[in-house]
Amino acid sequence: MVQDLSSFRLPPNFRGRSAVAVQLWWIAQAVLIHPSPQIMYGWRRMVLRLFGARIGRNVRVRPSIRVTFPWKVEIGDDSWIGDGVELYSLGEIRIGRNAVVSQGSYLCAGTHDYQDPTFAIEARPIVVGDQAWVAAQSFVAPGVTIGQGAVVGARSLVLKDVPAGMVAMGHPAKLHGPRLAPKAGSSSEPAEVKLPVRDTAASAPL
Repeated sequence: MVQDLSSFRLPPNFRGRSAVAVQLWWIAQAVLIHPSPQIMYGWRRMVLRLFGARIGRNVRVRPSIRVTFPWKVEIGDDSWIGDGVELYSLGEIRIGRNAVVSQGSYLCAGTHDYQDPTFAIEARPIVVGDQAWVAAQSFVAPGVTIGQGAVVGARSLVLKDVPAGMVAMGHPAKLHGPRLAPKAGSSSEPAEVKLPVRDTAASAPL
């Protein structure tokens, strides 16, 4: 048999919290997050933090987001998470400072081993670096890192890491050069992208 779902077993502590905590979160998301007015960013930050998410200062999370396990999510200061974004956080999802994940995007931090008849589940972390932009309705695959200052074009399928400061787009996404174009009159060589390096030790308390 190629696939026998009756033999599927969730690994111990895969969720990171008890089944009761998971159900409480789904209720809270439906009752406290989704109906909240758009302007209540502070309220949504508070609710997410109560369930273990590490949310920085001035983060703007829209009410229509969906988060699987908030205790596996980190979002840095001043970042924006748009309408209808899905953070499928079976694995860790870390979004840096001043980053944007635009409306309808799907960050998928889990997958299955299709060669295993038990359809074994796997968690693979996703990182969106500081100052990166994942544009509307993009899909970011398990285990992918979007580098600092990188851009993912709208409706892209991101199956591989995107280097810092680069633009990637397409289905699947391919590199299209640096985000910062050379200034007029400069060398024909691409300009070096110099962006601040995140000091994780000095990050703001969450």
